[in-house]
Amino acid sequence: MVADGVTLEGGCLCGAMRYKLTGPSLFVSQCACKDCQKATGTGHTTIVGIHNSQLDLTGTPATYTNEGDTGGSVTRHFCGTCGGRLYTSGTLPGEVIMVQAGSLDDPSAVSPDSVIYVKDAPAWDYFDPGLPKYEAMRPRPHHTIPVAEAQPNGA
Repeated sequence: MVADGVTLEGGCLCGAMRYKLTGPSLFVSQCACKDCQKATGTGHTTIVGIHNSQLDLTGTPATYTNEGDTGGSVTRHFCGTCGGRLYTSGTLPGEVIMVQAGSLDDPSAVSPDSVIYVKDAPAWDYFDPGLPKYEAMRPRPHHTIPVAEAQPNGA
């Protein structure tokens, strides 16, 4: 988790896209959904959930949108030059966006508190046995009514 008032910085591989994320985070989860697997080329990705107003972005990301497992649209925001993934937004999480923990300058600044979409996890992927695991998306009280398109500050 990112504590209230703590600011973490991150960006893409080539440095064209930079951001500042200000806590508190809502959650830090490892996501093993098919969507994240295809988007990252890995068994799971680690995401930091925040409200879109908590992300101050420099630059304009490229995007790719498709339909997610829950039926809403999922938009990936990434650097148009190097392809580095930055964050994900969607219609169903509304104003909540998921920042890619690997895009942080110091990914060790966060630790996952849960694993989601274990139903899709490859048999070879490993998760901390101490973390709670959910077959799909776990209920989150901070998810709001969907909005047309959640955008962080500066985008």
